[in-house]
Amino acid sequence: MTTTAPAASTASAGTTAITNIAALVTNDPSLGDGTPIGLIQDAAVVIDGDRVAWVGESSKAPATDNAVDAGGRAVIPGFVDSHSHLVFAGDRTQEFNARMSGRAYSAGGIRTTVAATRAATDAQLDANVARYLAEALRQGTTTMETKSGYGLTVEDEARALRIAREHTDEVTYLGAHIVPPDHADDPAAYVDLVTGPMLDACAPYARWIDVFCEEGAFDGDQARAILTAGRAKGLIPRVHANQLSYGPGVRLAVELGAASADHCTRLTDADVDALAHGSTVATLLPGAEFSTRADWPDARRLLDAGAIVALSTDCNPGSSFTSSMPFCVALAVRDMGLTPDEAVWSATAGGAAALRRSDVGRLAPGARADLALLDAPSHVHLAYRPGVPLVSAVWRRGRRVH
Repeated sequence: MTTTAPAASTASAGTTAITNIAALVTNDPSLGDGTPIGLIQDAAVVIDGDRVAWVGESSKAPATDNAVDAGGRAVIPGFVDSHSHLVFAGDRTQEFNARMSGRAYSAGGIRTTVAATRAATDAQLDANVARYLAEALRQGTTTMETKSGYGLTVEDEARALRIAREHTDEVTYLGAHIVPPDHADDPAAYVDLVTGPMLDACAPYARWIDVFCEEGAFDGDQARAILTAGRAKGLIPRVHANQLSYGPGVRLAVELGAASADHCTRLTDADVDALAHGSTVATLLPGAEFSTRADWPDARRLLDAGAIVALSTDCNPGSSFTSSMPFCVALAVRDMGLTPDEAVWSATAGGAAALRRSDVGRLAPGARADLALLDAPSHVHLAYRPGVPLVSAVWRRGRRVH
């Protein structure tokens, strides 16, 4: 992830030690207290270039060229947000207001955003992506995936991905978001477009391919065809699965070796078992349930079964217009059955697993030096003090950027 936001400051050349850390989350049990978050008390981190060179007790930190005193505050890995929709234009305030007021609202939902996005200039879309990435960075997010899906023509999907690729390496082709109005009478023709000319135009800019497998969007057979075509082009599958209804999305994701099944709100025992025995990460998006007053995903059920759980914002203009991973951590603890330790792990290491990354989401020697300094003595404060801007400094690739 890169942004056009100006850096608040940069580290000097050479090595830098951040010392006097009250509690350091490493996400490496071998380095800390033996728990999954690998907590070290009274800790230090040494940064060399863009990598972590050393972690341990502050009193044992090696000599470095530069030093930063954490002042008895906590440090966590930078958040890894593995699901967002940032390439869009327009506003859906009226839709949200009606939903929160209990009023019927018949506007076009995603189609409203599609129309506004198609009408926007490249410069407008680029500025929007930069704005939301910078907003996320200030809240501790150092790696962020984002998708297309609001263009739904060959030209508009390709330009969305081209713009996204200027800001992040984690780019997902989501031509299969919905069937657009101009193909409403012939969904099969749109699937042919998504798996043919649109895929050809979009694949060079993307790492991933996604599909909204849901009633009213794409059924299991259509989703299979789309993901299989993308995989043949070298794109790795991920799936919008089981958000609004029970269906084939989760099991299809596991069958096809998708990196993640995202939403996972309505799961059968077979769905949970598939996630527990496969490599597909269950990515939960509590901002969507908060913003739509929907049922919460049962994270406790997934973890107890042995599934890997990630947390993400699902930042988008319709159903989850938040870029705040701390907010999602607080929601997951309050309403989805996660402990504070589990929620922070899922928002960092879990997101990295959903992106098949081992260089981010942890603070151990060799990992990328992406970290957030909290204005609090413990990571637990992310849930204990919801809504408070606790991220006081951010380092990305070894540079202090906020």
